[in-house]
Amino acid sequence: MFVHQVSEDISLKLVGQKDAEVLFALVDESREHLREWLPWVDSMTDADQYGPIIEAWLQQFAEEDGFQAGILYKGNLAGFAGFHSVNYVNKQTSIGFWLAEAYQGKGIMHAVVSSLLDYAFDEYNVHRVEIRCGMENKRSRAIPERLGLKKEGIIRDGEYLYDHYHDLIVYSMLEDDWKKHRKS
Repeated sequence: MFVHQVSEDISLKLVGQKDAEVLFALVDESREHLREWLPWVDSMTDADQYGPIIEAWLQQFAEEDGFQAGILYKGNLAGFAGFHSVNYVNKQTSIGFWLAEAYQGKGIMHAVVSSLLDYAFDEYNVHRVEIRCGMENKRSRAIPERLGLKKEGIIRDGEYLYDHYHDLIVYSMLEDDWKKHRKS
C-alpha cells in the first residue's frame, strides 16, 4: 500500500476499506468544523458510505490519476489530502486538503501541501499545480499563501455549500517557480 513520508511525524497513506470506521469517526468528531467549508460532510452519515468512495480513491491511484490519502500525524488519522486528478496533456493537477479540528495549528497541512507540490513536480512531472480555497477560509488560504503560490483570481459563486454559494480563490504554482521557492 502506498505510503509517502512527509516528515518524522507526518505521512500520507492510501486508505482501505478497513479504514472506513476511523475515517467516519474523524469526520464525525469534526463535523461542525468541516461543514463550514466542505459540501459533502452532511451527506456522510455512516461509515458504510465510505466503501464506494474508498474504492474510487484506490481506482484513481491505480490509474495514476492522482490520489486521495489519509494524513497520519504521529500514527493517527488527522485529515486527507491529495490530487483531484492529473491532466497529463496539459501537465497540470490540483490539490485538495482538509484537517480535523483537533490537529489544526501544528504545521501539519503546510508540510503536507509542500510535500504534495514536490510530488506533483517530481513524480507526475506537471508544469502547473492549482489550489482553490473559499475566500473566507483564512486557514486554508494561509497554506498556499505561505508556500508562495500565486493568487490568480476569484471564481464568483464557485461552490455551493448547503444553502448558499461562496467565492473561491484560485492559487497556482508553476514548476520553475517552485524550484526557485525551494532554493530560497
